[in-house]
Amino acid sequence: MNFCKKNILRRYKVSVLQYKMSLNRPLSPHLSIHKKVLTAVFSIFHRFTGICLSLGAILLSVWIILIALGPDYYSKYQALSSLIVFKIFLFLWTLTIFYHLYNGIRYLFWSYGKMMELSTVYKSGYVVIILSIISTMLVWISI
Repeated sequence: MNFCKKNILRRYKVSVLQYKMSLNRPLSPHLSIHKKVLTAVFSIFHRFTGICLSLGAILLSVWIILIALGPDYYSKYQALSSLIVFKIFLFLWTLTIFYHLYNGIRYLFWSYGKMMELSTVYKSGYVVIILSIISTMLVWISI
């Protein structure tokens, strides 16, 4: 055994670190103590809805391909589309379309330096949510 001073100190530091880790304290307290900023949440959801729209566009392409393949494949698609899970997915996809559209318009205003006051930023965020919900409901009521 090596009783070098460095080894003893290293083992002590490791045992202290293991003790501190066993206290079940959060590793990143900065994530849990800060208030969520509304603009950051909207920005994250804007990116998320962009990804969802891309995935939905792929499914839309599959739908067009199934139509082109003939009635047998299209009948399988119709059976799938009659499920409630599919309709929920379409409803959420419609909501993401309108949210991404209205939030993108809000970002365009910001690009020109308009509506940058903090109170206007928060109000426009709520308007985006309300318009998205209303537009989605109007589309689904009209179907």
